[in-house]
Amino acid sequence: MIKEKILNILNKQINEELFSSYLYLSMSNFFSSQNLDGFAKWMRMQSQEEYGHGMKIYDYILQRDGKVVLIKIETPKAVWKSPLEVFQETLKHEQHISACVNNIVNLAIQEKDHATTQFFQWFVGEQVEEEANAINIVEKMKMIGDNKSGIFMLDRELGRRQ
Repeated sequence: MIKEKILNILNKQINEELFSSYLYLSMSNFFSSQNLDGFAKWMRMQSQEEYGHGMKIYDYILQRDGKVVLIKIETPKAVWKSPLEVFQETLKHEQHISACVNNIVNLAIQEKDHATTQFFQWFVGEQVEEEANAINIVEKMKMIGDNKSGIFMLDRELGRRQ
């Protein structure tokens, strides 16, 4: 049986992951409204990935004979000043999620919950990748600046995400 402290933090993390999914879907919608279909596709895929992360934790709780408690998901922001601002917020958000994952691992170690410690190692690695992707896009966007040709080319590149 899973300890109550661990169960509570895992249920909160499901909410964090589902909020991430909502946030990235909102960003996808923003890009669609700007006719940046490649950016929109990238964010929509990111939204689906975050939903998958939430479900992975959901299934883990059930495997451990725990009770999933779904928490209200906050409404995400819907409008940004620029594509760069969107990706800067993406990076900041991924850093927040990394901190949440680290807190879970720290608590699991403290509670001697080796199964949760092991399970969350995948999330630790995933967050390294998520932050690296966001940093990469932010840096490219800084190089591009307001150059419409550069934004068009990056939009095409991000639209190739599989």
